Amino acid sequence: MSLPTLSAINEVKEVTKLERIGAHSHIHGLGLTGQYTASNKADGLVGQVAARTAMGIVLRMVQSRQISGRAILLAGKPGTGKTALAMGLAQALGEDTPFTIISGSEVYSLAMSKAEALTQAVRRSVALRIKEETEIIEGEVEELRIERPTAGARKGKLTIKTTDMETVYDLGERMIDALVKENVKGGDVIQIDKASGSVIVLGRSAARSKDFEVTDAKTTFVPTPEGELQQKKTIVHTVTLHEIDVINSKARGVLSLFAGDTGEISAEIRNRIDEKVKEWIRVGKAEILPGVLFIDEVHMLDLECFSFLNNAIEQEMTPTIVMATNRGNVKIRGTEEISPHGIPGDFLDRLIIVKTQEYTSDEIRMILAVRAEEEQVRMNSTSLDALTEIAKQTSLRYSIQLISLAMLKAKKRGAEEVDVVDIQKVYELFYDASRSVKHIQSDIRMEEN
Repeated sequence: MSLPTLSAINEVKEVTKLERIGAHSHIHGLGLTGQYTASNKADGLVGQVAARTAMGIVLRMVQSRQISGRAILLAGKPGTGKTALAMGLAQALGEDTPFTIISGSEVYSLAMSKAEALTQAVRRSVALRIKEETEIIEGEVEELRIERPTAGARKGKLTIKTTDMETVYDLGERMIDALVKENVKGGDVIQIDKASGSVIVLGRSAARSKDFEVTDAKTTFVPTPEGELQQKKTIVHTVTLHEIDVINSKARGVLSLFAGDTGEISAEIRNRIDEKVKEWIRVGKAEILPGVLFIDEVHMLDLECFSFLNNAIEQEMTPTIVMATNRGNVKIRGTEEISPHGIPGDFLDRLIIVKTQEYTSDEIRMILAVRAEEEQVRMNSTSLDALTEIAKQTSLRYSIQLISLAMLKAKKRGAEEVDVVDIQKVYELFYDASRSVKHIQSDIRMEEN
């Protein structure tokens, strides 16, 4: 039997990174200056200067972490950038601040009650930063010897050093497994957590960089640690309240975090967790990080949901709630009562309303140019003008959809740049809503005649 070649053994397959262009992937923030005022075009956002400046104040409010439980309503016509503003806020806040997005229709499910769905959304939007002091051993591995007797447990000795001292540790079965799993060898700089027994390889010792040994291209060389081998280190964990709920739920457990099937979590568990969290905050072991809960299409909620939110914003550990709607005076879901934006009056009084304006022709043109750049589509000024005109007659969303379609059409005829003929062709092939309705109605009339 032939042995595999060395190249076949050392071959490492690269994992293909999935990068898809979404509806709001071109947005990188709110486009604010140092004074939290918005410029006309920045961070992928165009226009809506007043609304973006207002969201800048919301951003400061969330970042201060001193005011929580506020509710903001983004109101405006379809296609005026309400969801884009929310995404810009999420990008501006960064990864440390929890940001949860749900649609108004998501709360209706047979698997759980509306109150439970909203409770989970609220608690996903509040994080807890837990500070934990742990003892670690950090140094360069001088020698690792493992005895593998034919009978009995394995034994080993680990010689580890810093620039100031050197120590030999006797190893048990569990520690040997951890070191073997990380493929630790002489010359590695490692970190061992004494409490959990976990091992982290920080890199190869810089003193070994000139040794005649085969090293991987990704090998990092780090200096040998100085001072004591055993040190105290503060480790910071950031988890949401919902994650703590799920982990402490006996019926579900930690695996539910990966499966997504959390189901109903009892109020008793949450009350105990809240008491423990308040105790940690009081002794300085943890700090609360109120985030943002964004509810799109908020007019889809009914009276029970609004009653829940009305009570939720009065609680101590509550995120800032941002909502969006494109409705005017409509019926509140499940009732015959007509109210502004389909929201009950008592809850509406608690909201700060931010209005979005319709885009001008110049702003539509700039948005289309930004989207074309994001999708790596080259367009000449004539085709961009044609697409702007289509957006004014139909909708901005429809014209954005035509960009990638027109590029495919241009490539088919061997061109690298989208021209008016490509825009015209895809416009004829793919209908917008109004033309589609007219087409169907004309067909019905012909059948009736």
